Amino acid sequence: MAMGDIFKEQIVKRASTTRDVFIKVGLILATVIVCMIALPTLATFGPFVALGAIFGAWFAMSYLKVEYEYSFTAGELDIDAIYNRSRRKRLFSARVNDFEIMAHVDDKMHNSAFQGAQVQRDFSSGVTNKDTYAFLLNYQNKRTKIIIEPNEVMLKAMASVLTRRRLHVKL
Repeated sequence: MAMGDIFKEQIVKRASTTRDVFIKVGLILATVIVCMIALPTLATFGPFVALGAIFGAWFAMSYLKVEYEYSFTAGELDIDAIYNRSRRKRLFSARVNDFEIMAHVDDKMHNSAFQGAQVQRDFSSGVTNKDTYAFLLNYQNKRTKIIIEPNEVMLKAMASVLTRRRLHVKL
């Protein structure tokens, strides 16, 4: 199998955070307050305002359910966000050859390599585990640190492109 034939996909579900819970509670409270004010005071438009507030809160909360899809194809890594299992958005795309270094986030030997990163993006579940890795590259003219959670199959596919000097797998 040639390098051009490699295709791997993986889905990582982002864990719910305390921030997400506060946003949900805030949206629900705001919706209740809008409904309580709109229904009695706006006789004609009150129900429409209340329905609009309910729909808006539901729509906003759907963006809190996020899964990341990693696609590794012929040396290129694409990361998409899937919101509420229905809406997809491309967040990142780069050639793996452009990675300066890739190591486990808890790897003390290589932490100094990530010190110069201007931007940090987290496309992992949000929970650090044995599969949580970071890589550094020049992305959109900025040194960027990106955190992902590739499984063993995805790591092996990336290892076919990255040299051992740039990919440091945690055993």
